[in-house]
Amino acid sequence: MMYPLVRELAAAAAPHRVPVAVTCRVLGLARQPYYRWLASPVTGSELAEAYRANALFDAHRDDPEFGHRFLLDEARVTGEPIAERTAWRICRDNGWWSVFGKRKDRGKNAKAGPPVHDDLVRRDFTADGPNQLWLTDITEHATGEGKLYLCAVKDMHSGRIVGYSIDARMKSSLAVRALESAVARRGQVAGCTVHSDRGAQGGFN
Repeated sequence: MMYPLVRELAAAAAPHRVPVAVTCRVLGLARQPYYRWLASPVTGSELAEAYRANALFDAHRDDPEFGHRFLLDEARVTGEPIAERTAWRICRDNGWWSVFGKRKDRGKNAKAGPPVHDDLVRRDFTADGPNQLWLTDITEHATGEGKLYLCAVKDMHSGRIVGYSIDARMKSSLAVRALESAVARRGQVAGCTVHSDRGAQGGFN
């Protein structure tokens, strides 16, 4: 967009003022579109795009583990109606990808990495005593008023749920509150291992 330059050169306070007609001729610009832009420098569609990008950026800043679909949900909660394709394009153009996105260097001949789970657990979900191993997960439930997310913490020694949290939005704070709930109920939990899968629910990743 060269129009701001034309306006700057034609300003009365410019060190070497250049008329609009001269600048437009040199830059190969038509004057009528420039004057239309001057009357309304920011179009309605550009302003709407800026609001949408701002809503997506705020969601990405709060939860960088979210991909564009979850960012879209968060933006819609704030009142910004965005199509999924538009949200993907804005995130792509600004590089707002999930911190747990796919590796870009994986080709057809690349070897798969190690399984995504806690090295301390190694798929052995047993415990000899309480507060040694906790498992966590997030489940999604549809209601008449929208989605509801439940995050639970399970003690593998007793098989009991020792902490949980519920929210209408799946943010990282949902997982944090569930762990805080479990710690408040169990007290001293030094040395406890907390394990979760690394799926779409990014709160525990």
